[in-house]
Amino acid sequence: MTANSAGMTYADYLDLKDLLGAQRPRSDHHDEMLFIIIHQTKELWMKELLHELRFAVRLVEQGRFAEAYKAMARISRIQAVMTLSWDVLSTLTPVDYLKFRNVLGTASGFQSEQFREIEFRLGLKEPNFVNQYPEGSTERAALETALAEPSLRDAATGALERAGFDLKDRSVEALAAAWLQVYRDPERWFDLYELAEKLLDIDDSMVAWRQKHVLTVERIIGNKPGTGGSAGAPYLRKTLEKRLFPELWSLRTDL
Repeated sequence: MTANSAGMTYADYLDLKDLLGAQRPRSDHHDEMLFIIIHQTKELWMKELLHELRFAVRLVEQGRFAEAYKAMARISRIQAVMTLSWDVLSTLTPVDYLKFRNVLGTASGFQSEQFREIEFRLGLKEPNFVNQYPEGSTERAALETALAEPSLRDAATGALERAGFDLKDRSVEALAAAWLQVYRDPERWFDLYELAEKLLDIDDSMVAWRQKHVLTVERIIGNKPGTGGSAGAPYLRKTLEKRLFPELWSLRTDL
């Protein structure tokens, strides 16, 4: 039963009984608690990141850039906190991890629906990832919705079109040419210029996350396969070249 506002306690408001009762190690090894809490915390931050990301997309679509910048700055800060959390996990030595790794079974961070949804809502839409989740599951439904709805990349592209840029087929080349015009005359296109820098902040933070993820995995399990059948570090290294907004990176060379 939820307490009314007059009788609300800190524990009531935060549902601490449920939250702090959600850590249930499957072994008696000390370090499994850290492993669980790190990953649960990441999922909580991803929930907030998605909350801000959906909001930012709506604001950009409505041309409310100043408000969108605030939400996007918060997204970047959340990404930074999540990246720093790898440093805590890296205190788990290979010997420590091997003591309880078997209890994970086929569980793997590769299965995180929220991470895939973040990629989709940022603009990195890879439909094949939807097939990792069963038909009719809430995870699959969430990803199908994210695929169908406008991403932050779509919203930014729409902002360029509303400003009068002809993007033709919305190709990377057309987008790069439009953004290059923005950067060559930032005073005229200041809102779009600032939007582009906020987009790049998020992209930069995503790359930093991926890099630290690879290093942490290599530090703990080397090049062993990941749980759940993933390739582990070799697969993660392949993701380092991914960019959410490649045209914003390439235009630096052309300025």
